[in-house]
Amino acid sequence: MALSDDFGRLSVQTKAAEDRVAATRTQAKEELEQVRDDARERASGSADELKSRVDEGAAAASSHWQQTHQAWTDHVASVRSGFEERKAQRDLKAAERRADTAEADAAFAIRFAAAAIEEAEYAVLDAVLARMDADDAAADD
Repeated sequence: MALSDDFGRLSVQTKAAEDRVAATRTQAKEELEQVRDDARERASGSADELKSRVDEGAAAASSHWQQTHQAWTDHVASVRSGFEERKAQRDLKAAERRADTAEADAAFAIRFAAAAIEEAEYAVLDAVLARMDADDAAADD
């Protein structure tokens, strides 16, 4: 499948996530918890798939992307373990701090995703140009 097709699926995925988040305004807490758990499961599946692809293509992937993937994996693990620890706390002050931290984490994740999309666009365009250069070099031979 072409890189441009992979890139195009990002907008579909983003729209679906946007719709699920918008729906939270009308969902009961129990329903929202299930939606959140489903999102976590999807994210874990995506992370596992990414790790598998990185492991399979380690020779082809640049070390920068491998390091970025590892840093993101470490960050997600840290946030999730912190979530489990914070979940046990029940007093109001702790709940407020937990909410502030969760909102800050969500804002960072959104900014990180936006930056990743920009980087993906650059990478696709760079790959297309590299392929054109290779095709031109092959035609000259």
